[in-house]
Amino acid sequence: MAPSQKFTDYERKRLENIKRNEEMLVAFKIPSHVSDLSAATAAVRMQKRSYNKRLKSEAPLRHSLRTRGKPPDPSTVGGLRHDLVGSKIRDKLSKENSLSNLVREPVPINMKDAYRGVTTGSNQQLIETIKSLSRKPKLDEKADQEPNFCDVDKMTRPSCSVDMDSLRLEPESIAQVVPGRILNVKFFPATEMKMVVAGNMHGNIGFWNADSKEEDGEGLYVYQPHSGRVSGIVIEPFTRSKMITSCYDGFIKLMDIEKELFDSIYISNSPIHAICQSPDDRNSLYFAEGSGYFEIWDLRAGKSSSSSRKLHGNMINSIDFNSENINTMATSSSDKTVCIWDMRNAGSNKLKPLRTIHHKRPVHSAYFSRSGRLLASTSYDDKIGLSSGANYEDRHMGLG
Repeated sequence: MAPSQKFTDYERKRLENIKRNEEMLVAFKIPSHVSDLSAATAAVRMQKRSYNKRLKSEAPLRHSLRTRGKPPDPSTVGGLRHDLVGSKIRDKLSKENSLSNLVREPVPINMKDAYRGVTTGSNQQLIETIKSLSRKPKLDEKADQEPNFCDVDKMTRPSCSVDMDSLRLEPESIAQVVPGRILNVKFFPATEMKMVVAGNMHGNIGFWNADSKEEDGEGLYVYQPHSGRVSGIVIEPFTRSKMITSCYDGFIKLMDIEKELFDSIYISNSPIHAICQSPDDRNSLYFAEGSGYFEIWDLRAGKSSSSSRKLHGNMINSIDFNSENINTMATSSSDKTVCIWDMRNAGSNKLKPLRTIHHKRPVHSAYFSRSGRLLASTSYDDKIGLSSGANYEDRHMGLG
């Protein structure tokens, strides 16, 4: 500042204070410490910035197949199994994919290839056992007699020659026929032996010969002709060398013991929920698919013998014929109803039910008794319905 410039008392006092403070800082070496601290702080800041940059550069860019316009990986499209780890996951997925390709193709599958038992010899053992059965089944002479388990009118249990309290379930009468949950069970129509056939939710069909000897093993034979839930099993009682199975995978397959094959006889884009055959017509197959649709398939011609009909508002869970009145058919559905039909009107454009039975929840099954006088239905409402009378107008509900 020029010497000629005059300062006020305040400005002169201020300059003196600044000069005195600078002398005190120099005396305590404060400027040098400040310079060192500033340099150290700047170095730390540079290290943090470079560390963050390294992290960002090492993080990979992740883009899904969907955003890149590519199809999903077929090995993981169904999701990973949480109960498997490491190589077990890869091995399991690889096995399931190869099996899915095997059963999804509409080509015959050799029974030996579909066999899932421990030894391949057991497969041939089952084939020889069924082939050895008489082609003419021994029919039950009392098949037309209704067992009198209860008085339907009074809904009371009468005196019975069998002591129910004496019945026991022995360990030898229990077997795990297939892995997982069983959805369908049928008795094999043979008086020469006691054998049952079961289908599960994984596409397995299992046979259990309860009369097998110890040297023959446990009498268990497991196959996998399907890739999903087995929804129906039909065994022809007059040939017994042929069995028809249906599945949610949209396939209906014929197991031919003589040819030792599982062959596809019908393929649909919709799940097959139920199959049945009429007692007097072994050349026709009645089945339900999709959301309440019903169809009749000509097994000899290999084509539909009628147009598809929508009989229910939701999926049909069972189909059954009255063995005494073969024109009467019953269907159960997830729309909470059981419908009784006169199949003599199957050719008409509008097939209407003779009677509709209502449940409070979806109906899982409905079957006629052997005499045809009773119709039993089971529902998710934990009730068992019994319908009787000339037109099944008398209805009784009981706890399951």
